[in-house]
Amino acid sequence: MKDPGVNYADRNARKAGAGFTLLELLVVIAIIAILAGLILSTAGFIQRKGATSRAQAEIAALSAALESYKADMGDYPGGSNANPTTTGPITGGNAFLRAALAPLNTNNSINPLGKVYFEFPVSMGTNKTTPSATNQNVLDPFGEPYGYVYTNTGTNLPRGTMNGTNFFDLWSRAGTTNSNQWITNW
Repeated sequence: MKDPGVNYADRNARKAGAGFTLLELLVVIAIIAILAGLILSTAGFIQRKGATSRAQAEIAALSAALESYKADMGDYPGGSNANPTTTGPITGGNAFLRAALAPLNTNNSINPLGKVYFEFPVSMGTNKTTPSATNQNVLDPFGEPYGYVYTNTGTNLPRGTMNGTNFFDLWSRAGTTNSNQWITNW
C-alpha cells in the first residue's frame, strides 16, 4: 500500500539524477591524467638527480682509491680508455681499473700486491661469480663506462696540458653529450 503523503514520482526523479554526467566523468579523468603526468615527470627528474649524486660519490671514492694505489705503487695505473670530446659511445675500456683496484689474484702485473683498494658493487658492472670480472668495464649509474685518462707526461688530458706529472682525469658523461654537464674529478 502506498502512502498518500509521498510523491513517488519526485522521489524516483531524485534517484535518477544522483549519478555523474558524462561531462563530470571526463573532467575527473582529465584532472587525473594531468596529475599523473606531473608525477611521472617529477619521478624522471628525481631518478636523474639520484644517478648524478651516485656518480659524484663513485668518482670521489674511485679518486680516493686511486690515491691509495699511488701511495703503495708510486704511480697511478696507466691507461686511456676514451676521447672525452666524443659524442658517441666511449671506446676502449677501463677494465684495467678493476684489475688495479680490486684484483682477484696476486698474479697481476697492474697490482702485484694484490691489495684491494675499492670494492666494486654490482651496480658498477661487477660479476663476482666469474673470474672474468676483472675484464669488465667499470660502469657509471647511466650505464656507460667511466672515462679515465692518466699520463705521466702531462699531455692529452681532458682538462688540458698541465705542467708536471702524476695526475689523472676521471669522468662520467652523465648520459649527455654536453660536456658542461659531465661529472668529473677536476
